[in-house]
Order: sequence, then C-alpha cells, then structure tokens
Amino acid sequence: MPNIPQSKKTARNVVLVTTAMLSFISFWRASAIVLCDLASTAYYIGGISEQAIGKAAPWFILGVMLFSYAVRAVYIESCSMFVRGGVYRVVKEAMGGTLAKLSVSALIFDYVLTGPISAVSAGQYLAGLINTLLPHLEVPGHVPPGIFSILFAIAVTIYFWWQNTKGVHESSDKALKIMGITTVMAVILIVWGFMTLAVKGFHWPSFAPVFTKESLGWLHPLGNKIAPLGLIGITIAFGHSLLAMSGEESLAQVYREIEAPKLKNLKRTGFIIFLYSMLLTCLVSFFAVMIIPDAVRTSQYADNLIGGLTMYLIGPTPVKILFQAFVVFVGALILSGAVNTAIVGSNGVLNRLGDDGILPEALRHPHPRFGTSHRMINLIVSLQIITILLCRGDVYVLGEAYAFGVIWSFVFKSLAVLMLRYKDRSPRDWKVPGNIRIGKIELPVGLAAIFFVLFMTACLNLLTKRVATISGSLFTLAFFIIFLVSEKINEHERRKTMAAADQEHHAIDRVNLSQMELLTPEACHCSKPGRVIVAVHSPNRLFHLEKILQEIDPETTDVIVFTSKVGIGLQLEGDLTKANAREEELFSRVIAIAEKVGRPVVLLSVPTNDPYYVMARVSFDLKAQQLVMGKSEKFSPEVQMEEIAVAWGSVTPSDEVRPLRARILWDGREYKEDI
Repeated sequence: MPNIPQSKKTARNVVLVTTAMLSFISFWRASAIVLCDLASTAYYIGGISEQAIGKAAPWFILGVMLFSYAVRAVYIESCSMFVRGGVYRVVKEAMGGTLAKLSVSALIFDYVLTGPISAVSAGQYLAGLINTLLPHLEVPGHVPPGIFSILFAIAVTIYFWWQNTKGVHESSDKALKIMGITTVMAVILIVWGFMTLAVKGFHWPSFAPVFTKESLGWLHPLGNKIAPLGLIGITIAFGHSLLAMSGEESLAQVYREIEAPKLKNLKRTGFIIFLYSMLLTCLVSFFAVMIIPDAVRTSQYADNLIGGLTMYLIGPTPVKILFQAFVVFVGALILSGAVNTAIVGSNGVLNRLGDDGILPEALRHPHPRFGTSHRMINLIVSLQIITILLCRGDVYVLGEAYAFGVIWSFVFKSLAVLMLRYKDRSPRDWKVPGNIRIGKIELPVGLAAIFFVLFMTACLNLLTKRVATISGSLFTLAFFIIFLVSEKINEHERRKTMAAADQEHHAIDRVNLSQMELLTPEACHCSKPGRVIVAVHSPNRLFHLEKILQEIDPETTDVIVFTSKVGIGLQLEGDLTKANAREEELFSRVIAIAEKVGRPVVLLSVPTNDPYYVMARVSFDLKAQQLVMGKSEKFSPEVQMEEIAVAWGSVTPSDEVRPLRARILWDGREYKEDI
C-alpha cells in the first residue's frame, strides 16, 4: 500500500457481514407482534369456550387472562437470564437436552396450529360478512364458509411467508399497523357495547360451567360425579378456556429483537399485551353472552362471534352493517397478523435448535439477499398449509388441538424456571414475585403455584381433549424422533470434520458475506451523524464492544464492528466471502453481544497484512469520530496508541484535518487520546 497515491488509497476487498439478527425493534413493535396472536383470540375463543362449557365461558376467559400475567412473569424471568430464553434453552439448562427436545416438539405443534386457526377464523368472518351483505344487495347466492376460509387462510399464510423471508423488521411494521387499526375498532366496540347494555339492561352470565360429552372427553362416564364448581370441574373449564392466552412463547422469541434497555422494554411489552388482550378478549366474551340471544349465538355465530355482536348493538341497521364490515376487516387483519406471529416464533425456536446442532446445517442457510433463515420459514409454512387443508375450515377442531401445544409448553417452561432457582443460584435481574426467605433459603412460592396450576390443567386436558391428546401426542412424538435422528447425524458429521480436541459444538449464527468494491458510509448503510469504529479480534475479548454499545445513543450514532483477516506476507488467499471457523465464532459472539445489549451494529471483515493501518484506513473511509480497541496481549496501551497515531497520519491527507479519538478499553480501564 505505501506506493499507492494518498488520494486513491482505500480499504480493499472489504466484506460486509449481514444477518437479520442485527436489527432491533421498539417495545411497541414487539407488543404488536405478540398481540397479533394474543388479542386475535378475542375473535374465536368465546365461541370455542362456550361450545365446551356453556354460558360460563366469559368468567373462565377472565380467569385465564388474569392468570396470563403470572405466566408472563415466568417468561420475563427466563429472558432476564438468557437473551434467547425460549422454552428450548431454559428446559435444556434445567433438565437436559432430551426433555428440551420433547418440550420444543410440543411447542412446534403450537406454532403450526397458531397460523391456521387464526387465518381460518378470519376466513369465517369474511364469509359471514359476504353472506350478510348479499341479501341486502339483492344478489343471489351463498358463500360456503368452509371452502372460502381455507382459500383465504392459504393466501394469508403465503403473504406472511414472504414478509418473514424479508426479515423481522418488515413483519413487525405490518403488525404495528394492524394493531393501530384494531385499537380503533376495539374502542368503538367497547363503548357501543356498554351503551347497548345501558339501554337494554343486562344479566350476568352463570358462573357454573355446563359440560358436554365432547368437552368431558374420556371423563364422560364420570360426568355425574364431577361437580361443575368443584376443583376438578373448575380446572376442566379453565383448561377449555386456556387458549385465550396463547402466544406467550412469542414474547420470549421476540425478546432478542427488542432494543435497549432490553429488560425494561420487555416488562413494558408484557404489561401492554396484558392490558390490551385483557380488555378486548374479556369484554367481547361478556358482551356476546349478554347481548346476543342464546339461540342465535350458538347456532349462527359460534365461529363469527364479534360479527354477530355488531348486529345486536343498538342503532340503525345500515350503521350496524357498516360497523360489522369494519369489524370483519380488522378481524381479517389481526387474525392474519397471528399468522405472522406464528412464523416469527417458530422461526426463532428452530434457530435455537440450529444453534445447538440439532437441525441439519442445510436448514440454517441464510437467504442470499435478506440474510433470514428462509428454509426454516419454508418448513413451518408448508406444515401450516397442510394443516389448513386437513381441518376443512373447522375452527373448533383447530382450537381443541391447538390447546395441547400451548399448555405443555407452559408446563415445561415453568418447571424449568423453578428448577433453575436451585440449580443456578446466580443473581437474577428479575424474579417472579412471591418469594419467601427463611434464613438463607428462598422459597419460590409464586413460581411453584404457577407450575402447579399449569400442570394440573395439562393433566386434565389430556383426559378431556381427545382430539388434542391424540393429534398433539403423535405430532410431538414425530418431531421428537426427527430431532433425535438429526442430532445424531450432525454429531457424526462433526466427528468426521473436526479434530478430536475440538468436537464440542458451539452455537454459530449463519451469516451472509458480500464483498464491497468501495468502502463508504453509504455502502455500509451508515446514515447517523456519529460513527464509532470498534476493532475486534478474539471472540473471548469483547469487553470493549459491550461497553461501547451500552454508551452510545443509537438514534445519533452508528457502531461499525470490524475484524481484520491478516494475511501472510503480501498474500491474502482463498474466497474472502467464506468465513473460517474463527471468524464464524467471532461473528456469532458479536451478534450475541448486540442482542444482549439491544443495539444494532454493522459488521465488517477487512483483509490486511497491517492491522493498525487498516484500523486507521476504515476509520478514515467511514468518517468516524472514534476508534475503539481492546488491549493487546503483546503490546502496552502506549505502544498501541503510538501505532494507531502513525497509521492515522499515513492515511490522512496533508491538506485535511480529521480529528479521531482513539480509545483502548480493558477490564474496566481506559486509555484514550485525540489524534
């Protein structure tokens, strides 16, 4: 490089490292993603629950929504321990890999059904609206709800497949817009519902559940001995309403995408989704039972509950039809948004399995353009479309089967967090409330109570939900076997390709590497006025990166992390767009730190035979104000600073004044100079 004129010098063969995991979203966007699942249940849980336990359904839905805040606390504690704190990671830490694979198999069943039940329900609402409008428009004909809902559900699933292929920021933007429109609808519906009750009067629905042969399942022969308001009867009814709090696992999966301050924003997200889903889901269920006549509600509107509710509010019929159209439009959006949530969550779960070496490496291949794990997305979407075709548009069957994955993932999660209280006694940033300390012993009473309620409900669900037990058990067993076989194959392949001393698997994030012709801020997608360059080399020495990410304001400053691929002499051989094992581990550690802090970074790999020169060159080309390094294992900070000063002088033209603050950070200490 010394013979190249100053005006033409630039960093050569720079490789941009891209991955969808380095973009972060606000707690509003995170809330919107989870709410598209949780709040969408307002459209179908009332009908499903009433078919199982009668007019007492709203009371038990209320109980489930109140209990959901306790379950959400379990997820917040697990996320405070692990950034990627979904069911798989937590169960593995507490109970080992075998039970972790079993728990995640049940969870995949949950996600495979989340999308279909929501999309099919949206199709039912649209079909109901069309059939309401046709007579008023004097148009002959009738839309078959089953066929229409199947076709609509497939179309929605394909749409969100493409959105998630492009990345989580794209899909979260759609979810945020959906929840904005839903909020307008919810406010109108709630105000109008209270006005209707004020005019017509109301009677509270009975609290005692009424069980049917189907809702008792294999316990039907003992039906006369089960007291509706006894412990077993209340638990059975609670289990038939548990679907109202589906979507909790998505909170853990989206946590890694939440921006800083992560834990604070997670708690904000948890409160927002609790309050929103509590008001919408519970009030819709009570309004439907108290306003719609019983005979009409159970015969015509079991799968179209809010649509039926709009037609029995006070006011002129044309206005009610217009509002019904708005409700159905919003329902189609939010229920379709639940399809997005299912894809986001399942993709996160499968990525955790990929990180742990369980899934085939081919599934982890990033999209060549967007950097997303598109093959995992393709797998889940394919299973969802098959489910849509098999259910033939029956929302009740989907809901009953769906409950299996929901409840058992909660059971495994709560038990794992409970066991970790004793297995891992390291300090927690946050704990589930209800802890009693006796001397040096802490008793997690609150956490234990949550587990007990979930476990008891899950056991009774096995006996009362025949469809869920049979289909869920078969699906879970099938995926469990697939995970076991895939893990064994991967272990065999690693033994063939890795040295005996290095056979332990490390979680590696798959990324794309694309070579740049010219290193510029625009090419690196740097648009903020402030820029900080962070040089990294060892995956085990990244204190300085975490420190900088905690300091900077992401609204005004871009952080560019780069590592230099050092050649021998003047040779830089091989394909620069393929990372070696050391680089893969380093990139994965950088991604993990960015996720932990919740700050985005731009990641570069720059080949060179002079590391200090390239640090200065990259800082100059990207117009950075700061260059941050870790302490060298060979040289003192003073020597490092001298090398950087010399390099900065060699890259800066004599007629240009460009200040640069160089910082060396290590073990809580700092050495800095303005050069």
